[in-house]
Amino acid sequence: MSALLKTALPPQLLHDLRSPLNQIIGYSEMLAEGAEEQPRDEVLADLESIRAAGQRILSLLEDRFTTTDEEAAAGAEGDGETLPEPLPFAAEAGVPPGLLLVVDDEPMNRDVLSRRLTRQGHQVTMASNGQEALRLMRESAFDVVLLDIMMPDMDGYEVLGHIKTDHRLQHIPVIMISALHEVQSVVRCIEAGADDYLPKPFNPTLLRARIGACLEKKRSHDREATLFAQLEANYQRLQELEKLRDDMRNMIVHDLRSPLTAAIVGMEMVGSQGPLNESQRDMMAIAVDGGKTLVAMINDLLDVEKMEAGVTGLQFDELSAEALVTGAMAQVAFLAEQAETELVMDVAPGMRPFRADENKLSRTLVNLIANAIKFTSAGTVTITASQDADQVCFAVRDTGEGIPADAFERIFEKFGQLDGRKVGTGLGLAFCKLAVEAHGGKIQVESTLGEGSTFSFTIPA
Repeated sequence: MSALLKTALPPQLLHDLRSPLNQIIGYSEMLAEGAEEQPRDEVLADLESIRAAGQRILSLLEDRFTTTDEEAAAGAEGDGETLPEPLPFAAEAGVPPGLLLVVDDEPMNRDVLSRRLTRQGHQVTMASNGQEALRLMRESAFDVVLLDIMMPDMDGYEVLGHIKTDHRLQHIPVIMISALHEVQSVVRCIEAGADDYLPKPFNPTLLRARIGACLEKKRSHDREATLFAQLEANYQRLQELEKLRDDMRNMIVHDLRSPLTAAIVGMEMVGSQGPLNESQRDMMAIAVDGGKTLVAMINDLLDVEKMEAGVTGLQFDELSAEALVTGAMAQVAFLAEQAETELVMDVAPGMRPFRADENKLSRTLVNLIANAIKFTSAGTVTITASQDADQVCFAVRDTGEGIPADAFERIFEKFGQLDGRKVGTGLGLAFCKLAVEAHGGKIQVESTLGEGSTFSFTIPA
């Protein structure tokens, strides 16, 4: 007695059977949906497509799938694989139609799917093979690609691989279409970068929803890409404007130095033209000091700009830490006297000479000591120097009002200010930081409000 047993069909046969079934179902659904609207010729053409698809199934069954009792018993050792549950998909949310590419080697499959998508409002382009699909994708900006897996020459897996390795195409969502509703096929597609999959025959609701989800993803990517391009353009424009501003400022500052120097020299020579009374001499001294201060500020600004641009080299000489500290203290002695602040030098004995740029380090120490005096009234400023095998360390410690911790980074920035109570250009500490870092060293600050601050920097020995 014959026994009908469930057997797992070969993959190629499953594919060949599902394709005409998909065509029969698709054309039947479209005929039912548009029965009153379709012209008679179009209805007849669709009916002929259905008849041809049915004939193909019949031929396949007769030619390739006839099972005897013995063959059925031999294949009854185990059940076929369990079909997977459909992948989760986003519910339709009124997503505007898009430009879609349908890739399938079967003309009737392409026709069924493209007509279904056209009825949903999408603009559809069709490709009969992988090479044609890749060419079309490089020529047009598609929103979603629906890609059949089983195609001759270049199958869907290979086409997907080309898409996901091409930076021009990899952002386009790809929905794999398969007549083989198998776990391995689905997993392989998702692992290769596919965004979703659809089994044949198509469920219209599932098709609409998954197309909608992929369109949302594509348009989200497009918005991000547009915003990023705008951001890059704005950033480039900002850099151009900043460079224009810096160039103009440097030109103005550089041009100011010559007439300012001439004014200082002229004021200094006034005394040689005849005697001045005490009041005149005091006013002249104030004017000359102010001019020299302004020249020093201009020089600081130009030096900072050059160091930031990396166009200033260091002049290395053999230096003595004690001589460097002594010279810096001498330059600010008058400022300390006016502020009634005591300067104390504490240089470790026996320090070895080291190589560095004397001008840059001297100005660094002068800036740090002058800042300490400015923030220390009737207190003490101590300048220390020490050395180990790897580095030379300098520190300037004051007994002033201290600096809040949230200002530690800001005060080293160009034009950075601690607050509005003190007058300054905000260039001194920026210069110190750049000069120290140009030597390969590091500068830092430690401070406690009400107790004072310590600025220290190290130079490689």
